[in-house]
Amino acid sequence: MLDAVKRVLSRLSAKDKDTYGHVLRVGVMAQRWSEYYEWPLQENKLLFIAGCCIHDVGKIRIEDAILFNTSKLEPSEWDVMKRHPEMGEKLLLEEGVSDGRLLGIVKHHHERWDGKGYPLGMRGDEIPALARMCSILDAFDAMISDRPYKKGMSVEEAQSELVAQSGIQFDESYVRQFLAIPGVPPRHSKETETDRSATFGSIFSVQMFREWK
Repeated sequence: MLDAVKRVLSRLSAKDKDTYGHVLRVGVMAQRWSEYYEWPLQENKLLFIAGCCIHDVGKIRIEDAILFNTSKLEPSEWDVMKRHPEMGEKLLLEEGVSDGRLLGIVKHHHERWDGKGYPLGMRGDEIPALARMCSILDAFDAMISDRPYKKGMSVEEAQSELVAQSGIQFDESYVRQFLAIPGVPPRHSKETETDRSATFGSIFSVQMFREWK
């Protein structure tokens, strides 16, 4: 499984540097979260970090014209983009990944607590717990990140939005956990993103990969 994770991350880096940077930042936050709370099973902790690192690998299979579109997507284009969780699951299966917990993060990180997410419209506790946690990190990083068409929110604004969407988009109990972690990652910039990625590579490959045998 470890080799498959490395392979898909390499492919994502080659395809889309922005998404690659995003999943690395989400992975760093997952590591922080996993360090702050005790996990009954060490394996679940490692799978959570790994799953967060590859949650968007399905975008490898999104055509460039849609993936790199800097304007608002047309409805038909958005329908294609919303297929990336299922594309990611299929890609991992083809790579020999069979652990349902890892696949669940990739497939269900865009489900919503209120059942209005995708791809299956699952709600509440139907959504795998690790996917519910990943969705918070995914959204948080997306909110504070600058895009070609909008400036990112401040950390404080993003935190407030997580609270506002608790019980609607997100699992309220996990939002509380995440916001209680000391030193929630500060707003990043393009100048520090390379350093962050390098730091992440060290954390992920040395600490996590060594533990995951």
